Amino acid sequence: MPESRKPTLPPGFGAARKRPKAPFGPRKAKLPAGNGRPAKKPGLTRKDFTSDQDVRWCPGCGDYAILATVQRLMPQLGVKREEVVFISGIGCSSRFPYYMDTYGVHSIHGRAPTIATGLKASRPELDIWIVTGDGDALSIGGNHLIHILRRNIGCQILLFNNQIYGLTKGQFSPTSELGKVTMSSPYGSASPPFNPISVALGAGGSFVARTADRDTKHLATILKRAHAHAGSAMVEIYQNCNIYNDGAFFEFTEKATKAQRTVLLEHGKPMVYDNGNRAIRLDGFRPEAVDLTSGAWSVSDAIIYDETSLELAGIASRMFLSPDMPRPFGVFYCNERETYESRLHAQLQHVTRLRGKGDLDALLGTGDTWEVA
Repeated sequence: MPESRKPTLPPGFGAARKRPKAPFGPRKAKLPAGNGRPAKKPGLTRKDFTSDQDVRWCPGCGDYAILATVQRLMPQLGVKREEVVFISGIGCSSRFPYYMDTYGVHSIHGRAPTIATGLKASRPELDIWIVTGDGDALSIGGNHLIHILRRNIGCQILLFNNQIYGLTKGQFSPTSELGKVTMSSPYGSASPPFNPISVALGAGGSFVARTADRDTKHLATILKRAHAHAGSAMVEIYQNCNIYNDGAFFEFTEKATKAQRTVLLEHGKPMVYDNGNRAIRLDGFRPEAVDLTSGAWSVSDAIIYDETSLELAGIASRMFLSPDMPRPFGVFYCNERETYESRLHAQLQHVTRLRGKGDLDALLGTGDTWEVA
């Protein structure tokens, strides 16, 4: 190349450049900070819980926000990846285990609670998460859901509720509103919706909560509390399906209407909403919304929420049936009680002390036996 077009090199990087010798012999490795002590091993990050699988949800799906929130939360929980298991059934949400760099099971329709029950019974030290949807959990899996709640298996149940069957292309689901027009109900659904919170409370759930995909701060707070709970912790998550049921929960999640249409459940605090302008009071056992700006009512008339009260939880859970009432979000009920796996293993230990360790071969050879030629 002509001299004028040859690439120039920075000073000192010519062809004859020699590496300068170290002034004091071979260069020594720098000692880590802290008086020569080895550097502290960094903790886990979101990246450690993120798998190498391409996330295959529709662009704009609320599942992305939930996934990102869980991945960010996991390092804060102090759990070992090798002791974490995500179990799902069938549905859009059930792809969740593929995207977590932990152990996982993508099981069959509605049966995630049964697999979780067996796994927790045999390996009680594992940290088990169930990811399910309104169809998977409340239709074919409804029976399994209520029994894992009544047994109080130590796990977190994340119920993604989008009020539609998204994976199978938009049929009405157990939580779809009455009159919902879909491919399977062209003239409107004739079935009233299931209320997941009331179902969980009726089944004896020891931790029941509701949050939404669009409020990731609240979502993370609720999931953290659910993880700290010893028994079954069911969290209903309002999740937007922007393809088949877009905007189903926008009145509860969007800035223009959220303050007027939601009330936050906080233990020991009054049920006040609409930026402090309105409150919920009890007229006997019936909740009613009152205006605090009229002078007729004050904050002292509002319900002081008690998350340990099953009666208050039931009242709050049924508020969604009234269109003139705000939708509650937060922890409806929290009651620490003994878990199934702790009772089971205590029983096993007791029987072992009484009768000694069993012998499987001896058991199989006891009583009537047949020899097959």
